[in-house]
Amino acid sequence: MTAFDIHTIDDVIHGRLRLGIMAFLIGADRTDFVTLKQHLQTTDGNLSVHLRKLEDAGYVEIDKSFQDRKPRTEIRLTSKGRKAFVKYLDSLSKLIS
Repeated sequence: MTAFDIHTIDDVIHGRLRLGIMAFLIGADRTDFVTLKQHLQTTDGNLSVHLRKLEDAGYVEIDKSFQDRKPRTEIRLTSKGRKAFVKYLDSLSKLIS
């Protein structure tokens, strides 16, 4: 049995909502705030807080613009975020094997 190091679990990703954000974005090129909020069944404020934490870590990029005079927020996974998520999944796989 290979020793598992609990410190390899990325705390930024490990939160339930942040994990949901990362899992959703790994399969999408990009998404908008409203779609992500509906998919994760959360509030604007809660989603904003967790997106900020992922953005601060460099895992997501957030673009804000206006479309037909309405604010539009688009979120995409960065290459750093994609690598971090794959590493996170590898760490979980080692934990359960």
